[in-house]
Amino acid sequence: MALVLLVNSFAQAQTTTTTTKTTVSTDKPKGMSKALKGGIIGGLGGAVVGGVAGRLIGGKSGTAKGAIIGAVVGGTAGALIGRKMDKAAAELRRDLEGATVERVGEGIKITFASGILFATNSSNLTPEAVGNMTQMAETMTKYADTNVLIEGHTDNSGSDAINQPLSQRRAQAVANQLTSGGVDTGRIEVKGYGSTQPVADNTSAEGKAKNRRVEVAIFANEKMQKAAKRGQL
Repeated sequence: MALVLLVNSFAQAQTTTTTTKTTVSTDKPKGMSKALKGGIIGGLGGAVVGGVAGRLIGGKSGTAKGAIIGAVVGGTAGALIGRKMDKAAAELRRDLEGATVERVGEGIKITFASGILFATNSSNLTPEAVGNMTQMAETMTKYADTNVLIEGHTDNSGSDAINQPLSQRRAQAVANQLTSGGVDTGRIEVKGYGSTQPVADNTSAEGKAKNRRVEVAIFANEKMQKAAKRGQL
């Protein structure tokens, strides 16, 4: 019963956040830090709650937010990881121009509109995007005990026979730039989803623009999780 109530309340909170978010948010839930919130969630069910909540909140399997919630540790360890992620998120918000940086559970979700990364139908990063990725790589090398999931998404213009490979190439372009900036390739996973995971209505130009994006999920790897459980983070 506790699991059901937790997942329902957490999903409602996330739905509210999603529908109101238009810019980078630095607000924290009243009376509760992101770190503490992650600790409470995991303390009530650990990885089981994380997996269920990840599938529910992330929607279709494989979304960045779902990956972060699915990797939750919880309890005191989760709170320690959360504080570490608070610091990393603050640095990323400071350094990444035009990106939306969110603290989610025990991780970080970054959304780049494809218009600030790529020209139309291109998977080559713009000079401005290269600068953003360089800044991101610097931060990621400081927080080496994290995994990085990079996902490419398109709108529904054309067919996914074109859109899926394009989204994959765009995600890979981001990964390649991070790697060239010193981020270990073993930390990075890349996925392209084409138009299959829209976040807005594809019938309007504004909605299509929101759907053309690259999302990055950053969450603790096994080494960080073990250190947090020992209280050594």
